[in-house]
Amino acid sequence: MSDLHDDKILILDYGSQYTQLIARRVREAGVYCEIYPWDVEFERIREFAAKGFILSGGPESTLDADQPEVPMALFDLGLPILGICYGMQAMAQQLGGRVENVGKSEFGYARVRARGHTALLRDIQDDVNEEGHGLLDVWMSHGDRVAELPEGFKLMASTDSAPIAGIADENRKIYGLQFHPEVTHTKQGVAIYQRFLHEICGCGSEWNSANIAEASIAEMRARVGDGHVILGLSGGVDSSVVAALLHEAIGDQLTCIFVDNGLLRHREGDQVMEQFAEHMGVKVIRIDAEDRFLDKLKGLTDPEAKRKAIGNLFIEIFEEEARKHNDADFLAQGTIYPDVIESAGASTGKAHLIKSHHNVGGLPDDMRLKLVEPLRELFKDEVRRVGIELGLPPHMVYRHPFPGPGLGVRILGEVKKEYADTLRLADDIFITELRAHDLYDRVSQAFVVFLPVKSVGVTGDGRRYNYVVSLRAVETIDFMTARWADLPYDFLDHVSRRIMNEIEDIARVVYDISGKPPGTIEWE
Repeated sequence: MSDLHDDKILILDYGSQYTQLIARRVREAGVYCEIYPWDVEFERIREFAAKGFILSGGPESTLDADQPEVPMALFDLGLPILGICYGMQAMAQQLGGRVENVGKSEFGYARVRARGHTALLRDIQDDVNEEGHGLLDVWMSHGDRVAELPEGFKLMASTDSAPIAGIADENRKIYGLQFHPEVTHTKQGVAIYQRFLHEICGCGSEWNSANIAEASIAEMRARVGDGHVILGLSGGVDSSVVAALLHEAIGDQLTCIFVDNGLLRHREGDQVMEQFAEHMGVKVIRIDAEDRFLDKLKGLTDPEAKRKAIGNLFIEIFEEEARKHNDADFLAQGTIYPDVIESAGASTGKAHLIKSHHNVGGLPDDMRLKLVEPLRELFKDEVRRVGIELGLPPHMVYRHPFPGPGLGVRILGEVKKEYADTLRLADDIFITELRAHDLYDRVSQAFVVFLPVKSVGVTGDGRRYNYVVSLRAVETIDFMTARWADLPYDFLDHVSRRIMNEIEDIARVVYDISGKPPGTIEWE
């Protein structure tokens, strides 16, 4: 197998909400890519040895002072470049064109006329108009627009509101698009990326689940050598795939530590042991740490404080177990790329902190074990495909995500045992009914949140004054953005009645209809 990194694309990030989506589209086309900030040292860009570059969109205006720029030396490398939205505008302005703001922004659906028969858009179209121009249904999101072409460029596409919606200098293989081919609303977006990556940049299609699994196994063998690895196994998708990878790579050199922290889902502890220890032959040590975690969380109400406390205690337990196994050298984690981004731990270092993940934000400075994170640069969909490739059962691989701190961040405010016990039962009813009504696989993530407030209710002829829980279900592709799931009213009614009839401590059930943004998927 050739090196998966032989053919690669570098994405320069100008702050677009779609930058990670660009990366996913590139990888889905079978090409490895990484994301660098736009102002990274140019030597790093040169050393990356990309076969082409993509300039992302961004919230800034090229008309402002101190606006982000394209490194001028990039144009001297003689490699293909694709500028998207802001990336196109910055490129056009720096190469001698002109950008203007006409006081009217364009957001949403647009129909683009592909005027120039360029290598990028030739024969890619959704329809054709009477003049013979190809028509593309696309997604626009911009305030400025290119008003004059730079020297050497020709018009590639246009709309009524953006007469210059696409530009091309085919001699230098430099292209610009005002619209966003990475979003699903641009129907031919996949075809456009494939054209750029494979035909213009000359990249192959080696980045796929089979090759990723094979390369990861080889890399882990080389990294670990004859050392021993401890893995915190939660039973979730990420840690499960890490366990399968490492078990394949190093066999008995892997010891999984399953920490039953009292913050897991209903019967989850027994299910984890059955799947890994009994069915897969993985060495798993189960530790009952419920009392320690609940004691650590006493009096804590701030979400960040709870995450840090849970993360640090996990590491303490791993360190304790490692001392019992003197040959332990590494700590493996199921950190994936969205964890890094949301914790402002990406290579750019410029993301705003949304929430810290125990995987990337709670490690003590004096930790003795070296980290092994084989999934750190993978998106969730890539992790799932690798899991299937490794032979994990679909019901495990396609299980909804579960946060590292578990129910600790699904119980708002202070965490108490009685809250966790109540929440477990409510969550189990919700998930059971989603499966029974063939809705589980139609939503991306579903769970119940415990609210530390009480509400008046009625049971028979009596008054009840008990707790409130919220159902949460979302639909998403990349977990960077999400919309609330439009579940049938009769289904929600059925779930609500079951929860309130079967769980005495719950008097009211609500349904969360917040999107991400402005909300997050988890409540804390």
